[in-house]
Amino acid sequence: MPVDHYENFPVASLLLPVRLREPVEAIYAFARSADDIADEGDAPPAERHARLDDYRAALDAIERREPARDPELAPMFARLARNIRAHGLPVGLFRDLLDAFTQDIDKTRYADLAELVDYCRRSANPVGRLLLHLYRAATPDNLRLSDCICTSLQLINFWQDVAIDRDKRRIYLPLDEMAHFGVAEADLDAARCDDAWRALMAFQVQRARAMMLEGAPLARRLPGRIGWELRLMVLGGLRILERIEATGYDVFRRRPKLGRGDWPRLAWRTLRYPGTR
Repeated sequence: MPVDHYENFPVASLLLPVRLREPVEAIYAFARSADDIADEGDAPPAERHARLDDYRAALDAIERREPARDPELAPMFARLARNIRAHGLPVGLFRDLLDAFTQDIDKTRYADLAELVDYCRRSANPVGRLLLHLYRAATPDNLRLSDCICTSLQLINFWQDVAIDRDKRRIYLPLDEMAHFGVAEADLDAARCDDAWRALMAFQVQRARAMMLEGAPLARRLPGRIGWELRLMVLGGLRILERIEATGYDVFRRRPKLGRGDWPRLAWRTLRYPGTR
């Protein structure tokens, strides 16, 4: 299954233990399809809201141990229900994801960091928390570290996609921080990469990096292949931040992303984790 669309997700990778590939794929199918409803195509907002409400109703049915009433959703939610019951996954985390996807339909600006982090709490953090439940490692401290990693990954994705999101009339940069650095929405429209923009983006990159490094010790706590999977996720996020810096923060003309040449570098860095450079 491709992971480029939903970039916070490790999906059935070679490092993921075989016994966990089925539940991870079931979670991913849910998240991917719900995200598509909110974000893809040209359906009007009311139709998108109604379809996500169908997903909420199907989650309610799982808690009642009933099948989804919508025949189109029944196979996916039957698979999800099996894995929720088999692994004791909290249904509330799936509701959090739906809340974030629903928010994407209507909310296009974030006043400050607190609003943005609250979005990440529902759009990204549930992914890490579900994985920790699958790993049977959902201790309070592990959950805290996972939240740092997932929120950082979400922020990194935002900074990669400033131009793409602007085309969708969305801005995830906190508006108060844009104002502080002297960057206006018109500057994004003009793809203006001046000193003010570079200062704003340097600030965002530094904060995302600090957040990622705060959560990085989690990978050392998780055993075997699971820990190596997480190391690559952390190091991959940090590498993208390096690529953003290397462009002079000009994310308008080229989207920073990992390429083939990055994988040997990341493999080497896993041996001296959590090295950043």
